Parts: sequence; C-alpha cells; structure tokens
Amino acid sequence: MRSPTDFSLPVVDAPSGFPSPAEDYIDQRLNLNEHLIIRPSSTYFFRVRGDSMSAAGIASGDLLVVDRSVSPKPGHVVVAAVDGNLTVKRLKLAGRKLALATEVPESPLILLTEERSVEIWGVAVYVIHGLTSCRSL
Repeated sequence: MRSPTDFSLPVVDAPSGFPSPAEDYIDQRLNLNEHLIIRPSSTYFFRVRGDSMSAAGIASGDLLVVDRSVSPKPGHVVVAAVDGNLTVKRLKLAGRKLALATEVPESPLILLTEERSVEIWGVAVYVIHGLTSCRSL
C-alpha cells in the first residue's frame, strides 16, 4: 500500500532556450516530498500573509518550506516569533547586531535585542507559489 509520501510525478527536463524536438523529455519520476524536504522531522510548511517580502519572490498566499535544523545566518529568510507574533523576514546584520528586515526599503528593521522577545522558528528553504490558478478549471 502506498503512503501519501510515495506519490511521485514524471519529471520533464527541457532547456529554457530553443526547443529540440528530438529529445526525450521524460527523464525520471519526482517525489516532491523527497525533493523539498531533506529532514522531515525538522520541517514544516508556513503560509505567508502579506506582501512585505514580495521583492524576495515571496507573496501573500505562498507556502514556505521551513527547516528548523538550519542555523539561521544573515541573508536567510526566516520565520520568527516577534513579541508573540509570527512573521517572515530576512535576517540581516545591522552594524554588529542581528536584525529582521522586510524587502520594503522604507520599513524599519527589527533589531534583535535582549529587550525584545524574538524566537527564530526556522529557515525558509523553498517557496512554493502558483503561476496560474488551476483550481477553477
């Protein structure tokens, strides 16, 4: 009996340049769980609300694949609890201190200080978003 994680789909390998009609396009099968989730015990999905990270290619409604085992470093997009509120931000260095930042230039940084309650819940390793809604087809 197959489990939901055994579901795989064919992978079509195609260049983004000029197409070649002589190529065999179906190369193998792909299980998205195996492709997107390296460490299942430390991974979860997070649905994004809001567009403050849209310049990073993350829009409202997108799903993030978040891995809690990845050590957060400056440049990573992280899911964080700031004063009890979950948010998606980019971890940055502000001088010698770490800060959380949106991708909106005029938005203020959230400095990670001892006075503020901030807990990093994981590093976003993939973003999943649709290009065309096929639910209404």
